[in-house]
Formats: sequence, C-alpha cells, structure tokens
Amino acid sequence: MTTTPAPPTHALVAAPATPRAAVAQHRPLDVRAVRLSSAGPLGAWQERNATATIPHCIEQLEASGVLDNFRRVIGESGAPYRGFVFADSDLYKVIEAVAWEIARSGTGRWDAWLDDVVGLVARTQDDTGYVMTWIQGLHPEKRFAELEWTHEMYVLGHLVQAAVALDRATCRADLLRIAERFVALVDRRFGPGREEGICGHPEIETALVELYRHTGDERHLALAQRMIDLRGRGLLKAGSFGPRYFQDHAPVREARTAVGHAVRQLYLDAGVTDVYLETGEPELLDAMRAQWVDAHERKMYLTGAFGSRHRDEAFGDAYELPSERAYAETCATIADLHWTWRLQLVGGTAAHADVVEREIHNALAASVDATGTRFFYSNPLQLRPDRHSEENAPRERAAWYSCACCPPNIARVVAQLAAYVASSTAETLWLHQYADAEIDLPEHLGTGVLEVRTDYPRSGVVDLAVRGTPAPGAHLALRVPAWSTRTLLDGVPVAAEDGYVRVDLADGAAWRLELDVTPRWTQAHPRVDAARGCLALERGPLVYCVEQADVPDGVAVDDLVVDPAAAPVERTRDDGALVLDVTCRTSGTPTQLYRTAAAGTPSSTTGDGAARRVPVTAVPFATWGNRAPGAMRVWLPAPESTD
Repeated sequence: MTTTPAPPTHALVAAPATPRAAVAQHRPLDVRAVRLSSAGPLGAWQERNATATIPHCIEQLEASGVLDNFRRVIGESGAPYRGFVFADSDLYKVIEAVAWEIARSGTGRWDAWLDDVVGLVARTQDDTGYVMTWIQGLHPEKRFAELEWTHEMYVLGHLVQAAVALDRATCRADLLRIAERFVALVDRRFGPGREEGICGHPEIETALVELYRHTGDERHLALAQRMIDLRGRGLLKAGSFGPRYFQDHAPVREARTAVGHAVRQLYLDAGVTDVYLETGEPELLDAMRAQWVDAHERKMYLTGAFGSRHRDEAFGDAYELPSERAYAETCATIADLHWTWRLQLVGGTAAHADVVEREIHNALAASVDATGTRFFYSNPLQLRPDRHSEENAPRERAAWYSCACCPPNIARVVAQLAAYVASSTAETLWLHQYADAEIDLPEHLGTGVLEVRTDYPRSGVVDLAVRGTPAPGAHLALRVPAWSTRTLLDGVPVAAEDGYVRVDLADGAAWRLELDVTPRWTQAHPRVDAARGCLALERGPLVYCVEQADVPDGVAVDDLVVDPAAAPVERTRDDGALVLDVTCRTSGTPTQLYRTAAAGTPSSTTGDGAARRVPVTAVPFATWGNRAPGAMRVWLPAPESTD
C-alpha cells in the first residue's frame, strides 16, 4: 500500500503499539474508540473475558502461589515458592488484562485488587529497583548470572507492559514507577557501553520500546536496540538446546528464517519491528519481511498456530506441519498477532490482516472453552482416540497449568482485541477486521462514528454507515479477504488489487459489503507431507473440523474419506451453532499395519471392507472439545484425484 502516514498521536492513544516516529504508515486507534458489540462474537468474547476469564485468572494467581511468592520475599507468607522461575509474569499479564478491560469498559471492579497487588510488588522491590521473586526468595546468587534461564528480563518485560497499559488506560502511574526503577537497574548494568547481556527469552525488547513511546525517555529505546544488536553473538550459554533455540545463532539483521522456540522467536520479531518503527533502519525491516514470509508461508498451521515440535516448543523445518503432533502453543499465536499487527502499522498488506483474522477466529478462539475458564496450551489439528495427555498438551482443556503462561496471555489479548480492528493514515480509515461495532473517526479524519452492523463471520454481509462530519477528502478502506472469491459492494462486484476497496467518507453515507463465505475445500502445499492427500474445510475465516461426537456410531473419525464433489450443507444446530454437513465414505480399518498395494488402488485411505457413505457434521475448530472429549481432525483424507 502507498499511503501518507497519519499524524503521530501516541500520547493520546490507549492501545498497544503506539509509534512515536513518523516511520509507520498506519496509526492505531484507541481501544475506547472501537466499541465491539456484545451482539457479535468478538464483543461477546470480550464480555466473557471480563466476567469469567479475568476473574478466573485472578483466583488462580492466589491458588497457584504466584502472590504468595511475593509475600514470602517480604515475610508476609511462610508458603514455599511455587511455580516456574518466571511465575511473576503471570501476575503482570493479568494486571495488563485488567488495564485493557478498564480501558474498554471503564469498570472499577478491580480497583481494590490493583491497590493490593501493586502495593505488594512495591513492597517486594528492593532498594536497587530489582523485583523478581524466584531470585530474591530462592537464588539471590543467580541475579543476572544465568541470563539463559532465569527469565529476569522477560519478567521485567511483562512488568513494563502491564505498567504502560495501566497508565494508558487509567492514568495510574504507581506500577510504572516500579517498572522504571527496575529498567534503570538493567540499563545501569547492561545498557550501551556497559556489560553485554541479553535474556534467554525475548520479550523485554518490545516492552522497552513501549516504555520509550509512553515516557519519551530515549534510554529505553537505546536499551531495546542494544538487546537486539547483541543477539546472535553467542552471548548465551546454549548448552544442549543450541543457539537456534534462543535465536542467538545469527545476528538479527542476517536471520531470514523463523527458528527455535516459537514464542521467543515471535516475541523477538515483535520487538525488532518495534525498533524499526521508531528508527526506520531498513536492515531490520528487510529481515522482518523475510522472516514473516518464512513463518507464514512455510511454517504456519492452517489455524494460525506456530511451532510444530514438542521438543523445544520449536519451529520445525519448512513445511514440517504434523497435525497430531503439532505443539502450536497458544502464546505463539498471540506473539505472532503482536508481530503481524506491527508490520501492518509499518504499511503492511491485506495479507497481514488476513493472518490476524485467521489467528483470532481459529487458533486463539480454540484456546479457551465456552465458559472462559478452561484453556489449551497446545493446539493440535488432530486428536487420535488413544492420545494420552502430556505436560502442557492435555487431551482436554485445563483450568490452569504449572507453566501458566497461556491463560493470562489470552486474557490480556482478548481485552485488547479492539486495537486490531482498524487503523488510520492521513486521509483514510482502514477497516481490517469485521465485527459488529461502532468506530469513532480519528480526529484528523473529522468527527463522527462509523457504524458496522454484521453477524460476521456467520454471514459475509457487512452494513456500514457514517454519522457525523468526516473531513473533506477522507476515505474508508475495506479489507477484502483473500478467501472471498466474489465480493459485492452495494450489489456490484468489486476488485481489490491491494486487498482493500475504497469509498469516500461522508455524513449519511452507507454501504453494504458482501463477502463470499461459501464453504470451500482447502489443500496444503504438496511438501506438507502430513496433509498430503487430505483436504480441510473452511467457511469464510473459519476452519472447520470433524469430532467423533458428530460421526455415526461404529465409524471412526480417522477412517473417514471426504467427498469434495458433494457440496457441504450449512445447518443451524439447536444450540445456534452454524455447522456444515458433509458427505464422507468409509470402508473400515485394514487389519495390517503395512500391506502390498494392489494395482489401481494405491491410496492408503482404502480399508478392507466395502465402501459406504456416511453423513458427517463439521464444526468450527474454535469450538472443538466443548461438548465431549474424543477424536478430532482438521485435515481429512480425500480421493486420489484431488491430490
């Protein structure tokens, strides 16, 4: 897209990633300016996050020992330390979730809780500014001594992000003062011209840039840049994991592929892109664009998940995307959403918004159940009937984890979902995500509201209307997802060369956008061996799957072969869910693990019995596991002719 940047508004905007420099083409909108209706799925999800997920997370902070870990450091608890070394970050992520929820709804429900926990952190912080309970309470000798594993700067990063969010949302600066003292300590120790050291788990980079944006203190940007400059020089003691695990195998500007621990890689990329957005250094953007292509065109699951290996929670090789052994950590999807949104601000294409949509409606949505209190850490695309639970990869969602990074991460990103819906440039309001909502026009585009009325993604119909006084020459850009093969604007077919159609903003103007959400069969790149000979079913932005609960008695999900020639039939279930009835066949399960392939029947999808047709219902992947435990799969074997 060729656009003129919008004027900087960072000081006025309550949103994650609010660039100061004029490098970004796009400017984020304040989360308070994008009001998602609870009548739509995203707004309803935010309500559930506020009423169920955040309260649940707060309860778990007490139950899991996170708060006692702070109390024991200052003699207010005799409980033993519990949790992983980075357990403090769970508290900071929940504080950040509360902050964005306050920004969204204006609630004062958690004011007293905030007083308590911020006061607790303040009392735990020592005279130097240091605060991390695992070090303070158990291993003071390891302070900044084992940066590969101690996560001190990772925890600090989440402290900073919580503090910035709280101040942006509520003008409450007490946590910010705590965070700044800890950052100052790190800067005195590891800042420019001082000791060389980086954290084994990237996160502080993006947080430091946010702190710079919020305070204007250029030392924070310089420290973030130094952390990026030092990575790839072998400073970390990699051990058996190897330097790729830590993204310490190559200088950031030379790294062109996504490798190692997926969450670390993607948080690092968000931070690198943040530094680019403030400095405009072209080498950083070149590296990020190359990595984005590698991560999203060769290593992303159809659901918007990342990380194909349980070992090291890592990216695999290009096209190595097994369904049943997908690690696909929820935090990796969240980290990628943050990174991809930042590239969108750089001046990204509709492809970036398409990825954010895929992540929100599939991998992220599936990570939490309908109650908002049970979570997936790992998000496979297939569950075999005899699959046993593994650490962080249980058969069913769990209420919490010993490594509890994902649940509070889900809470904070859902609370800030409105930030990813739209952006602005000098003359245009860009609508990237469709949801029933009201959006205030940014000041430089006039005054008034864009009303968005839709039941998307249930249908592809989006009605838009303008109330107010847009500035002369102001435009509205509407994303046309790549999957929409026929798009109408006010009944007329439209083409979107760059993925967006544009209209002029004017008081009283109204449009109807119709996206084609007809169900479609999707096949993977031939090099994705794990999905070779299979098809997946999608409808609009939603990926569908088949669960054992929707298969006739006596038929196993793993024995189904789809018939892509028979069009899926849409049906509204009694619970209101839009499901797809599809036609499959099954011929039973061969008794032999291996057998000689008969001439003319090379397919391994052929069983020993006579083929018979069976009706099957497919449900959105985001809802799987909500009714009953059992087998599930996204990729379904197909006849040979479709391969």
